[in-house]
Amino acid sequence: MKTWNFGIIGAGLIADFHARAIADIPNANLIGCCDIIAAKAEELANKYGVTAFASYEDMLKSEQIDIVTIATPSGFHAEPTAAAAEAGKHVLCEKPLEITLERIDAMIEAHEKSGTRLGGIFPYRFNESQAVLRETINSGRFGVISYAGIYVPWWRTDEYYKDSWHGTWKLDGGGALMNQSIHMIDMLCDVMPPIESLQAFAATIGHPQIEAEDTAAAVMRYTNGALGIIYGTTASYPGRFRRFEITGTKGTVVQLEDSFTVWQFADEKPEDKDIRAKFGGISGGGGVSDPAAITHDNHTRNFKAFLDALESGGDFRISGPEARKAVEVILAIYKSAREQKLVKLI
Repeated sequence: MKTWNFGIIGAGLIADFHARAIADIPNANLIGCCDIIAAKAEELANKYGVTAFASYEDMLKSEQIDIVTIATPSGFHAEPTAAAAEAGKHVLCEKPLEITLERIDAMIEAHEKSGTRLGGIFPYRFNESQAVLRETINSGRFGVISYAGIYVPWWRTDEYYKDSWHGTWKLDGGGALMNQSIHMIDMLCDVMPPIESLQAFAATIGHPQIEAEDTAAAVMRYTNGALGIIYGTTASYPGRFRRFEITGTKGTVVQLEDSFTVWQFADEKPEDKDIRAKFGGISGGGGVSDPAAITHDNHTRNFKAFLDALESGGDFRISGPEARKAVEVILAIYKSAREQKLVKLI
């Protein structure tokens, strides 16, 4: 079995999740990290006994490294991703891939040109309950789906926004949607047909010192005719569980965090009782008020799936084009809120 050697670009909070995920995979090995703040790179490197590179350019010169993960502020993803492609390195990039579609498309094009692979990081896709839900939707058990919506009523303190990039348009690309709610928006992209059109409002209510929104709401229509809602905020003290709700002519499911509080279908099956028993208790909850209060387990699954795709030559569930979808939806919400009109995506 091949051992895949990793480098991490960026040494902030999420980089430690990357390092822990790599450590948990038998055929993965962390070689080094870098950050524009040398002390951060040194701290992460010392923690894991690896090399602190002076820059990502220096890291990409290493012939040992096969894959780099991108853990920089969102508006700094494109340049190292493209440089990695030119250096022949595969890339796993944190959400969002980037903050504009033009920059994302340039990232995708760079890897298509070099023959390397670009993958996104959306850990929620690797929850066990998500796999069960995805299979159930695809099986048609909901009948004609009439509604699917997500709610992310989270809380962030003023202290969270005192760094140099959170809540800024230049580096965060937005606020509560682009940084926090994007995980659940990606969930809609994963399990539902494309969004045809939407109309939205966005506001900065609880954190007036930031540039971008801390609260947003959108109503939309999917290409299959179903309606839906996206609601995301970081101004909902003390922070509550994220929720996904889907209903149709033959069934309803309400997912709270990684659990199902409602799992009911017209055609009850023996396995439904087992699903309710297994996923009935509330699990999850990380991130509602503290971005560090999550486990790295789904990052590990995300990274392992990427390695499996590299080894098999098969598709990776969160390819560059797939990871692009959530950003397209968020930018459409911003456009609708800014122009106060309906925005068509398709």
